[in-house]
Amino acid sequence: MPSTVIKAFDYDPAAQRLAVTFRTGRHYIYLGVPQEIATGLRKAPSLGEYFNATIRDHYPFERLR
Repeated sequence: MPSTVIKAFDYDPAAQRLAVTFRTGRHYIYLGVPQEIATGLRKAPSLGEYFNATIRDHYPFERLR
C-alpha cells in the first residue's frame, strides 16, 4: 500500500539496519532494528502509523545527507 509519509525503505538483516526514505526527501538509517520489526513494517497496512508506533523514538538513527 502506498504511504503518504514513507517513500521507500530497505532492511539489512545482517547489520539490523533499516534505511528509510521519507516523501520529504530525507533519508535515515535506524540501527539495531530486529528482523521482526522490519517484517512488520513491510506487512503493515499503514507504513506511517506502524513506523511512528514501533520504530520512531525506539531505535537510534543517523540522518544521511
